Order: sequence, then C-alpha cells, then structure tokens
Amino acid sequence: MDSNEKERTGKEARSEKLSNILSVMPEKPGCYEYFDENEQIIYVGKAKNLKKRVASYFNKTHDNRKTEILVRQICDIKYIIVDNEEDALLLENNLIKGYRPRYNVLLKDDKTYPSIVIKNEYFPRVFQTRNIVRDGSQYFGPYPSAYTAKLMLHLIKELYPLRTCNYPLTPEAIAQGRYKVCLQYHIKRCKGPCAGLQPLEEYQRNIVQIKEILRGNISQIGRILYEEMQRLAEELRFEEAQFIKEKYEIIENYKVKSTVVTPTLTNIDVFSFTDNERSAYINYMHIGNGAIVSAYTFEYSKKLDEPKEELLALGIVEMRERFKSTAREIIVPFLPDMETAGSVVFLIPQKGEKKRLLELSEQNVKQYKVDKLKQAEKLNPEQRTTRILATMQKDLHMKTLPIHIECFDNSNTQGTNPVAACVVFRKAKPAKKDYRHFHIKTVVGPDDFASMSEVVTRRYTRLLADGEELPQLIIIDGGKGQLNVAAQALEQLGIRDKITVVGLAKRLEEIFFPDDPVPLILDKNSESLKVIQQLRDEAHRFGITFHRSLRNKKQTISELDAIKGIGEKTKIVLLQRFKSVKRIREASHEELKEAIGDAKAKLLINGLKR
Repeated sequence: MDSNEKERTGKEARSEKLSNILSVMPEKPGCYEYFDENEQIIYVGKAKNLKKRVASYFNKTHDNRKTEILVRQICDIKYIIVDNEEDALLLENNLIKGYRPRYNVLLKDDKTYPSIVIKNEYFPRVFQTRNIVRDGSQYFGPYPSAYTAKLMLHLIKELYPLRTCNYPLTPEAIAQGRYKVCLQYHIKRCKGPCAGLQPLEEYQRNIVQIKEILRGNISQIGRILYEEMQRLAEELRFEEAQFIKEKYEIIENYKVKSTVVTPTLTNIDVFSFTDNERSAYINYMHIGNGAIVSAYTFEYSKKLDEPKEELLALGIVEMRERFKSTAREIIVPFLPDMETAGSVVFLIPQKGEKKRLLELSEQNVKQYKVDKLKQAEKLNPEQRTTRILATMQKDLHMKTLPIHIECFDNSNTQGTNPVAACVVFRKAKPAKKDYRHFHIKTVVGPDDFASMSEVVTRRYTRLLADGEELPQLIIIDGGKGQLNVAAQALEQLGIRDKITVVGLAKRLEEIFFPDDPVPLILDKNSESLKVIQQLRDEAHRFGITFHRSLRNKKQTISELDAIKGIGEKTKIVLLQRFKSVKRIREASHEELKEAIGDAKAKLLINGLKR
C-alpha cells in the first residue's frame, strides 16, 4: 500500500470514528473538546446543544481559514455535559485556562468571572469581587456576568440593610465610639452597626439569610418581587411593574446555583461509577483552585464479575497516577476496596456543594455509558434487538426470548360491525404480512369478552391446524376481564403453558398477568413498555382502519343497492368517478348522464331523493 492509499484509508477511518461519535452525542448543554492525532486538546468550546453545535463543524463549508484547518486536524471528540448554558460558559472558561488549547489562545482573554463575597469580619461586608482571597471569607458564584452579580447584590441590599464602609469594626472600637454614621444610615440603607445602633445578633441573622439566598434558595426574593409587580400593576403603574418583572424573570432563571465552579473547593478528586453485565464505567474530575481542571471517563471490561468496590479502586489508582494528582480528599459514591495512604480521605457527600459535584460526575458517566451502548448498537443492530428482547424476558418473567409477539384488539361502534385485529412483531419489529383481520361471527351485540375469546380461539386453532409456530408472548389490549377469557381460550386449546399472555390496561399502562390481581408497572421510559405500547397502538390502528373501511363500505352499499336499476357494474363506475355517495348526490344530471347514461342517471337521482 503506497502513501496515498494509507492516507486515504486513515481519513476514512477518522471520518467513520467521528461520525459514530456525532451520531450518539446528546442534545444537552455542555463543553466539547477536540483532540488531534497526538491526543492533544486543540480546541474547547461550549454549546447549548452539543449535538447540533459539534455537527455544524462537519456539515458545512467554513469561510474562516483557521476553522477549516482546525476541522482537518480533529481526530477525536470528548464532551462534558452540565445542567444549563451558564454552567457551560463557566466550564469552558476553566478548561481553556487549564489546557490553553492552540486554537483558543487568541480568542479568549484571561479574565475571571465575578463572585459575591461575605467577608470574614465582625460585621461582615457583602460585595462583588473577582479576586479569591483565602482568609476565611465565603465566596458564592461565580456568576456568568457582572450584571447578574450586581443584580443579586442590589436585591440583597433592598431586602437587608448592610454596611458598605471599610471601617475595621471591632467590639472595642464600637464601644469607644470611634465611628459616626454616614449617609447610608440616614437614607435607611444601613442601621449603623459602626456606631453601636444595630446589635450583632440581628446583623448575623441577616447574613445567615443572605447566605441561603446566594446558595440558590431565592424563592423569598422571587415572592417579594412578584408581589411588588402585582401591586404596581393594580395601581396602573405599568412601566414600573415591567421593570420589576424583568428583575423577577432574571432571578427566576437563576434559581439553581452553578455546580461547575465552587471557589471554596480546591485540590479535590471526584469519582463516579456505573456498570452493566460486561463493562464498568468510571468518571474522574479534578477540582483545582475552584475549577474543574481535568475530566475523563473510561471503561473497564469485566473478566470475572469483579465487585464494583474493586473496580472503583482500580480506577482511582490509575487516574490519580495518570494525572499526577496529589489531592488529599476524594469524593466517591461508595467506599472503594482500598486502603487510604497518608492523609488521603474518602468522602461520600450527602448534601451541599460536594454533593453537586458528585452528581455532575454521575451525570457524565451515565451519559458515557449510554453513548457507548448506542455506538455498539449502531454497528450491530442485532445487538440492540437482543438486548430489548432480553429486557422484556426479564421484566415479564418469561422462560424464553419473546422473538414472536402477537397483540389483539377489538373494535366496534355501539355493537355494529364488530371486528378484531391481530398484529405480529418479530424481533421487536412489525411483520405486516402476518397481520390478520377478524369478523366477529358468533357474538351478538357489544360483548368484548366473548369477542376476544372467539378471536383468540380462531387464531390459534388455525395456527395449530397449519402446523405454524406459536408466539412466545401474547398481548391483550384490555384489562383483567379480556385477559382472563383469552387465557381460558388458550387453556382449552392446550397451549396455555407454552405461551406467556399479558393484558395492558389503558388508564395507567398497567400490565396484568392471568390470576394475579397485582399489576406490573414498568418505568415509563422502559424499553419493554415502549415495545408493548407500540404493539397496542399498531393493533388499535390496524383494527380501527379495517372497521372504518367496513362501515363505510356497508353505508355505501346500503344506499346505492337500494336503488332499483343500479347494478354492481354501475355502482363501480359511479364510485370510481365520484369517489363517494356524497359527491354522487352533489353531481349534476349532466355529469351523471355522462358517466352512466341518461336513463340510469334519472333512476339514480330519483332513488337518492327517496
């Protein structure tokens, strides 16, 4: 193979790899990382929708020369999902600072995002800052924009009068009367703690509430703004109400504190874990200087059904060695099977900021697992089918895979034109050539139970007589009553023990088993339930279509056949020309004469009038 063929083969392999990644990429907010052939990060970006944003690099021609060069160098794509677009913005900033990718350096400045600090002071000040000083003060944020931070501060100061002076307040200085109140006191924006006019206990109670608000518990602010907006609207002060409404909407949109960056946390490792029968997946994040500076997800192939504690321990050792981590605190979902060395401690957080970081890591490892499964199933569609059928077998407690499934549904209109439908799925896919319609023959009136018994009996009597294979699973569209009569019909045919039969109730999508009063309720996202619902919907559609066509045909026949002199051939000509009895009624004498002749046209018109 010459160099040109090798290059072409390499491009094809690269293109196929990137296409597979794009095909399973989630439509969620997050950051994406592009890697070159040396596994070096060359670009970091953020997206509200990862799939659409990353696909745009490969689906169109770029005017920018640098972008074209960047796309040609991409050999691998990795991504980190977050909760919202603001988190993606903050995470992008941290990753660029940590990795300084080649194609980001000229596009990004080195600014930091603003935070709000509650200083570690006797009467704490609350203000906006971009500098993190580790002096015991508490920092909240960062905020995606200075405007958001200023708005939060403004609202807090509207609710709680706080000091804004830089006086070094101490109990001794206040007692000695060193300071005098300023303008802020006179305009009622401060209660004068510098002059001993506000007790420390009252001030600290306000600080406690402010901390809760800055942690994201801002429902109190939202409620106050909403009440103020309503009051102004009732007083017809609409411009002022609109101004309050804008503030209210911004605060409502910022109800959840960012989980991406926590300035008070530094030099911490975060691990999360999930697995399936064949593989274990582990996500690793390193928090340094209040930012995510490393994030990586990887897979272990199970060999001997190793316990999760042992697999997590292997992952911790490997990742800490690979990234040269010296973190002394490791956040984990459960304790790994390993001894801690030195002052290293494991923490399983139950709430707070560290719990949020663990949840973010868990979100990423679960997404990685789903994406890997989708990639494998895209390359081998039979694998997905087998997995779904195996899940159904487990959920419905079956002895064999439900490769052949049949579903029955009755259809009638107030007891008229009773019919039934049987749809067939093979390997979880419709086998339309095997669908069957049934005219109800032995039942008079609207009796769904007797109709179901008749249809099931006729269907499987025919299969047994023809020596055809029986289904592994039968689904009855209806509740316990219809299910039980179907099971009795199978019992009389001697095949009850060979087939699993279940009923699907419409109201709560409950799955019933014969002689069991307690239904099975599957998760609404269960793939088993989705296949059963698809069968039910297809049986309903197939039955309704047949019932409508039968009803329309009978209506057409009853009107035209009642007219003396209009035979079968004439009726066919009329329906082919005018399509329906309604259009035949609306046709003029000349139109009818052209179609069937003058004599029959007169008979038809007179007959329709009668």
